[in-house]
Amino acid sequence: MPRRLRSVELEFVDTAPVRLVFSAEVSAPPEAVYHALADDVPGWPEWFTAVTSARPTPDGGGRVVRLKGGFTAHETIMATEPGERYAYRADLVNAPAVRALLEEWRLTPAGAGTRVQWTFAADGPAPYRLLMRLARPGVGRAFREAVRNLDRRLAGAAA
Repeated sequence: MPRRLRSVELEFVDTAPVRLVFSAEVSAPPEAVYHALADDVPGWPEWFTAVTSARPTPDGGGRVVRLKGGFTAHETIMATEPGERYAYRADLVNAPAVRALLEEWRLTPAGAGTRVQWTFAADGPAPYRLLMRLARPGVGRAFREAVRNLDRRLAGAAA
């Protein structure tokens, strides 16, 4: 049964009790990376293996994302700055413990490519916060794998 999370604003990315921040570089330009993140929502499972399905909401202001393990989130898109930033907040989830969740993708030019920074900002009770901190290495591996896959996907699209 979906649970409504606390509604947070963009500044939560800087103030959340749990902040997992990762970065990696890809060879594609920021505009191509942004397109993959914001415009090609159904394509996420092709490069982010934790995602089993993703679709924009009919009004275009949100997404419904399903992850391996059965986690589902109904999200509101909070920031769309082409070539620079894409952020979304989870509003409804089917998981216990999490109270607030916001994710932000920052894109900056890096040589001929893009530096991709992903921030996972969350809140929940103390056991949840501890679990998320302990999960940092695994979440980081999943992010790096996703960015490598995205880099290969974008390189193939450019060829």
